Amino acid sequence: MAHHKSAQKRIRRNARRFAINHARKSRIRTFVKKVELAIAAGDKSAADAAFKVAQPEMMRGAQKGVFHKNTMSRKVSRLNARLKSMAA
Repeated sequence: MAHHKSAQKRIRRNARRFAINHARKSRIRTFVKKVELAIAAGDKSAADAAFKVAQPEMMRGAQKGVFHKNTMSRKVSRLNARLKSMAA
């Protein structure tokens, strides 16, 4: 256990941030899973709707520093490419 006041505060702060970041990661994974399930089912309209909800959430995660910006951009791009290939 930390003995300094600042170290104790840092532990509390880290725990709080971990909870927030963990919840955000989980939320993003859920939204992405919904898009992927809709794509797998072949339901283009549901996939489009799920993607429209998932994309801002993914980019918000990147903006908040939970995921790297390039990682989320890559994932958004690949999901979008899979959606476009459904129409073809």
